[in-house]
Amino acid sequence: MPDKTAAPHRGRPSASPRWGEIPSLTRRIDQLWVDHLYPPVVVGSTPGPDALLLSSNDYLALSHDRRIIDAQVQSLRGADNELFMSGVYAQYLDYQRAFELDIGEQLGAEDVALCQSGYAANEGLIQVLADADTPVYIDMQAHASLWQGAQNTGAPVYPVRHNNAQHLRTLTRKYGPGVVCVDAIYSTVGSICNLGDIIDVCEDSGSILVVDESHSIGVVGEFGEGLVSSLGLEDRVPYRTFSLSKALVGRAGIVMGPKRVMEFFRGDSRPAIFSSAVMGWEIARFTKTWDIVRDENWRRKVLWDNARYLSDGLDALGYNMDLTETPIIPIEAGSENATKLLRDTLERAGIFGAVFSGPATPANRCIVRFCVNAAHTKEDLDRVIEVCDQVRDDVGMANWASTRRRKGRAQNVVSLKP
Repeated sequence: MPDKTAAPHRGRPSASPRWGEIPSLTRRIDQLWVDHLYPPVVVGSTPGPDALLLSSNDYLALSHDRRIIDAQVQSLRGADNELFMSGVYAQYLDYQRAFELDIGEQLGAEDVALCQSGYAANEGLIQVLADADTPVYIDMQAHASLWQGAQNTGAPVYPVRHNNAQHLRTLTRKYGPGVVCVDAIYSTVGSICNLGDIIDVCEDSGSILVVDESHSIGVVGEFGEGLVSSLGLEDRVPYRTFSLSKALVGRAGIVMGPKRVMEFFRGDSRPAIFSSAVMGWEIARFTKTWDIVRDENWRRKVLWDNARYLSDGLDALGYNMDLTETPIIPIEAGSENATKLLRDTLERAGIFGAVFSGPATPANRCIVRFCVNAAHTKEDLDRVIEVCDQVRDDVGMANWASTRRRKGRAQNVVSLKP
């Protein structure tokens, strides 16, 4: 019998194909080893008790809020007939519909559909809106689920230069009206969508606009209503989606749009049909979280103050902060090997961000992403700035392509070193 106490094999796997591998898969796995990128660059060390974590999307620091946990526990204790089946059968549930209607009323949407994840929301919506004859125009930094949805339809897909309304206009004039997909806040680079100009192009070309608000709901606006509503553009944006795994610290997704289409979406979207229903205790959690998000604006104020403080501090050190305008603060090291060096150097100093590499980024634009939240203190952020100052030479920051791309502006680079 095999020794179950033996340590798992950590050496390079055999080059010969084994059961479960076909030649193309074997080649791809072997290439990872050739590039010294196995395990993947996104996998680093384990944070210690004194580590400072900047990898979570819990922007408002609500994941451990007792009010939310108590609402969830109360729902669990009172549940006697949960649906463990496809979400398509959950449409008649009063508590789910009440949550959907409340979200719709607060955000100025005609109708709302609760989905199993933000990914399912985007993938399913694009599948419903487009077909093989419908051009889909997607910002190059938009979420992968939007790209996947378009790919599933067989639609012609046209990448749009990031936040470039003029390029979008050129494409729509060449290929005709279609579905335009953008993020309100882009999760990799932290930029805010040039929404007004994008809407103008959509209206001029007769295109349909989809805005993924995953990183702006709870974060932008007086009560966390997101970018579209905070700008009063609800009537000019027909479709909005967002994940409930960011500021609302759960697992589900939302699609907002015209009632007629939302009714069709519930019975036609494959992710909605072929995924299990969102549980009642999850909806109880979202309901309480949404109440807190709306009522406690102080959390957003602290969040944005923290974001500006850290971004300004890193910018002063020479890191390229030209794109980010939000609590998402990316440090672009470039290649995967350079990013691994940056990751390891930061983690040895107790600073843990989230590593993004292909397919989340282009091959030579990998990043370590910091996400600040409302629980971070100025002392925490000063610690990040100090470490990033100390490691600049060690990680070769001056030679990064992102450093060379910094905008042509007066650059008064400072150092905290004595």
